Amino acid sequence: MSIGATHEQALTPAAPTGAAIHPLWVRLTHWVNAVAMIIMIGSGWQIYNASPLFAFLFPPGITLGGWLAGALLWHFAAMWLLVVNGLVYLVLGIATGRFRRKLVPIRPSEVLADTKAAFTGKLTYDDLSVYNAVQKLLYLGVILAGIVIVLSGLAIWKPVQLQELTAVFGGYDAARYVHFFAMAAIVGFFVLHVIMALLVPKSLRAMITGR
Repeated sequence: MSIGATHEQALTPAAPTGAAIHPLWVRLTHWVNAVAMIIMIGSGWQIYNASPLFAFLFPPGITLGGWLAGALLWHFAAMWLLVVNGLVYLVLGIATGRFRRKLVPIRPSEVLADTKAAFTGKLTYDDLSVYNAVQKLLYLGVILAGIVIVLSGLAIWKPVQLQELTAVFGGYDAARYVHFFAMAAIVGFFVLHVIMALLVPKSLRAMITGR
């Protein structure tokens, strides 16, 4: 699902009418990931409420599981779905060259220019097959956050069996904070992603039909 194409991309020929923007494997992993993340976030908030890190709790109406044990069941079920789906996405993204074509290079000057264009309303949405610099940065960032949230989650889940991994995060307590902030980054991306999909409906259509 595209967040928007930059004004500079007018020099890039738009994809031919009817040409596939997102192959089937991208669309399937995208929607499976969306479902898995919604379950993990909702159940994760319920788990957080059982032992909060900060002076606030998430409202029960937006949590999943009803209580700690129920939330853990949902969380672990969605975790395996997320891990398997994520591995498929990463392997195919690398093997097909999609990551190389879509997400690199990222140049700071282009990120600044595209950010300015976004805030001044000069971004265009003609070619959904081409990502602007801000999109590239955000997509790579959320992939990294996904990897961090899985690894830190494993460190929290099995701090004794995976003590080396837990130590990488600075111990059990520190791993909980890393896990929380990775979640916050993903939620922030998710909210922005949904907003842009609503503002540019054809990007949502493209992630459903591929065209």
